[in-house]
Amino acid sequence: MNTLTQLGMRIRYLRKQLGMSQLDLALEANVNKNYISDLERGARNPSVLVLERIASALEVDLSTLFKGIQSFED
Repeated sequence: MNTLTQLGMRIRYLRKQLGMSQLDLALEANVNKNYISDLERGARNPSVLVLERIASALEVDLSTLFKGIQSFED
């Protein structure tokens, strides 16, 4: 599983822990709902600034988004 897919799964997990919908997260992070959907499926490569806004909306540190993600790419 690649890094973007793992990141998307982590964001989805954190979002659901807060009981947020994709739309809720999108509104809080000031991004499009479709962007959140793509991100959670690993189809987007977000910028650090977008990840900062998502982390803030999820009430976690930026580093928490990457917790448990392992890189298998060389």
